[in-house]
Amino acid sequence: MEVRADDLRLPRAQVTAETLGAEERARADVYALLARLFYAPPNPELIQILAGLKRTADAAESAFARGIDELARTAAAADAEGVREEFEAVFIGVGKAEVTLYASAYLTRGAHHAPLVEIRDLLAEHGLERIQQAGEPEDHVAALCDAMRHLVMQADLEAQRSFFERYLWPAMNPLCDAIIQCQRVDFYRAVAGLGRAFAELEHDAFQMD
Repeated sequence: MEVRADDLRLPRAQVTAETLGAEERARADVYALLARLFYAPPNPELIQILAGLKRTADAAESAFARGIDELARTAAAADAEGVREEFEAVFIGVGKAEVTLYASAYLTRGAHHAPLVEIRDLLAEHGLERIQQAGEPEDHVAALCDAMRHLVMQADLEAQRSFFERYLWPAMNPLCDAIIQCQRVDFYRAVAGLGRAFAELEHDAFQMD
């Protein structure tokens, strides 16, 4: 599956998908997909790939499987230009965006709390930093998803749990709710549904470990 160029990189660790089990590879792939879709609107090739996603056997019972199914259905009816216009209207806009993709907006804990600085410092502890070509800061939800992909590939469960529960989990639900409730979205309502279902799945798994 096509993914964007990373906002983050691993300067000290070299890991490959071949070193992971199937479940961890699948988790890394979902984080990569969410990072790509939240970073920029998909091109026609990616929309075609998404439209071809197969419905899973447990789609009637699993919110995540239903999310995959809904994304595939929505992608099958989408065109790249329409999705681009939707992305720009809702997430960029003229002036203030209707829905912000920056996690700091959902993580305010006090006047002296600086989520972006915290996130940047924590990523540095794990050998992650934003490349110079990246256009978004580290608190962009795409960068957070990309960071989680790297942490999954590093196979450090405690680091994954800590980063997810502190930054991605508290931001993902209100962000996805805002997207789902927005009247101007269609394709990204399906993306938000998948993102929320996956975040809930991850949260539940981290609580059990």
